[in-house]
Amino acid sequence: MSQAKGFTSRIVHHDRLQGFTDGPVHAPVYNSVPYGYQSTQDLVDVFQGVATGQVYARQATPTTESLQSMITQAEQGVGTLVFATGMAAISAVFFSMLKAGDHLITSQYLFGNTHSLIKTMEGFGIEVSFVDTTDVAAVAAAKQENTRMVYTETIANPGTQVADLAAIGDWCESQGIVYFVDNTITSPYLFRPKAVKASLVMNSLSKYFCGHGTVLGGSVTDTGLFNWETYPHIFAGYKKGDPKKWALTQIKKKSLRDMGASLSSDAAFQIAVGAETMALRMDRSNSNALALAELLAAHPKVARVYYPGLAAHPQHQTATELFKSYGSILSFDLAEGFDCAALLDDIDLIINATHLGDNRTLALPMASTIFFEMGAENRAKLGIGDRMIRCSIGIEDTDDLLTAFSEALDRL
Repeated sequence: MSQAKGFTSRIVHHDRLQGFTDGPVHAPVYNSVPYGYQSTQDLVDVFQGVATGQVYARQATPTTESLQSMITQAEQGVGTLVFATGMAAISAVFFSMLKAGDHLITSQYLFGNTHSLIKTMEGFGIEVSFVDTTDVAAVAAAKQENTRMVYTETIANPGTQVADLAAIGDWCESQGIVYFVDNTITSPYLFRPKAVKASLVMNSLSKYFCGHGTVLGGSVTDTGLFNWETYPHIFAGYKKGDPKKWALTQIKKKSLRDMGASLSSDAAFQIAVGAETMALRMDRSNSNALALAELLAAHPKVARVYYPGLAAHPQHQTATELFKSYGSILSFDLAEGFDCAALLDDIDLIINATHLGDNRTLALPMASTIFFEMGAENRAKLGIGDRMIRCSIGIEDTDDLLTAFSEALDRL
């Protein structure tokens, strides 16, 4: 289907063009754990990487490989691996590609669970510098002789800081450093990190790929831009064939085969079906988010709104240049004297829940939930106050959404 160039056209027709027997429109769900061969030598060849094929579902199934192909196409990479969760995908890269004594530069605005993971990594002997990735100068200033990787999210959660993605990509390329970008908040529909020279791209498939809040999943895509022949930690046994695939081979062997962070075929099927409507869902949720951000910014009971689509946002221009639109995550601080719980409990249209990218609008207070474990001092450094509410905006009718927030604020 070479004539189809649009994002949705390619995804919608992806499965049926994979050559599955009997021409199914959706990739079949393969629930077999083992895969047998008539010839023992064929099995040996697959084990040794001489031939392609299935060995054991912990590493892949035809269903997960179909999803991997879809994501590779969406991110315009050379290959993808899928995992049980987004956190498993991030962990897979860190623990497969870094060793004790290495140095990682990462964003100081990381999502709470990712921040916790990286603090755990410090206990394994990996040095970490948390910096302001909205400024490439801060990244460059943190470089050490042992720096191996820079990791950042495109848009931070919940403060919506936008990383200086293009400049960091240029700098990483000049330094020969792996550039690992979390594309979850933007998705490949709004942004492709390959365009800013990312080496590896992570997506939490639980979010905008699936979209329905029904399944967990994560992925890592290699863009093909990094020269893995220069990377010192590639195991000699994996240096076979195309060097662009060496990193994925190592991540697959170490994380899926050895650590078992495997995505099931059932989950892969649900994600692939959900991905077909990603663009449609995101167009609606993004426009809803912008409309709500503008309403909140004008309301006297709201002290501040965090959304890149607002002209007052510090990285509004950067977001405008990089992204198709501004995403559907927004946060806001209530004015002093008003209570987050009182507001949220009064809005029937939204759900008090933690998640992103759902078709339904979700909201929760940040300081007392996701970032509670971090402590008040660290929350203050990130600008997360006691009156901050994060919202993942859904696809509800715009007027209903605006009315629900407006009336609840008026009653507060």
